[in-house]
Order: sequence, then C-alpha cells, then structure tokens
Amino acid sequence: MKIFGREPALILAFIAVVVKLAAAFGLDVSTDQQAWINAVAAAAVGLILAVMAGDGVSAAVLGFVQAALALAVGLGLDWSVDQQAVAMSFVAAVVAMFDRTQVTAPVSAAEVKRPAAVRGV
Repeated sequence: MKIFGREPALILAFIAVVVKLAAAFGLDVSTDQQAWINAVAAAAVGLILAVMAGDGVSAAVLGFVQAALALAVGLGLDWSVDQQAVAMSFVAAVVAMFDRTQVTAPVSAAEVKRPAAVRGV
C-alpha cells in the first residue's frame, strides 16, 4: 500500500473525479450522493492511513463506519435514528474489545497494591 504513503490527497481527488466521470456518463447519482460517496472515500483513506501508521485505528474505524452508515441512509437505507445508534454502539463495542487486546497496562497486576479487604486480611 505504498501508494497511500505520501499522496492521500491525490487518491481522494482521483476518487472524486472518477465519481464525477461516472455520473457524467450515465451513473445515476445526484450531487448529494456524490458528496456522500466522496465522504466515505475520505473516511476509507483515513482508515488506511491510520492502519499504516499504527495510531488512531479505533477512531478511524468508527469514523469510517459512521460515514458508511450516513452514505447508506443517504442512498435510501430506512433505519430509524435509534437503529443507527444501536448499530454504531455495536461497532464501538467491537472496536473496544479489539482495543482491549492491544493495550498493555503501564503497571503490572503484581505491582498494584490491593486493599486489605481484597487480599483477605
């Protein structure tokens, strides 16, 4: 994925032009739909860059899913606000579960002083 390393703006501009080109030659998308598609593309490139950099992957995943959900709703997905919130909550929980496996505590469990009640004293 070296192509994303130095030129994410170029990739996004290319995607935007491809969408406009497709719309000009027969793809039935409105200006609003083009904007949504480009927003999802931007979120996807952000996700790819976050994965490559190794930092901020969780935020990028949540941003991408949120953009994709917004695109789906914009294109006609008939979900209530409550359903969208539940779906985003589920994704956040999955991301949190993944994060938990990737994070190391700065202090080991053996180094933590436990209260007397917990130690059984």
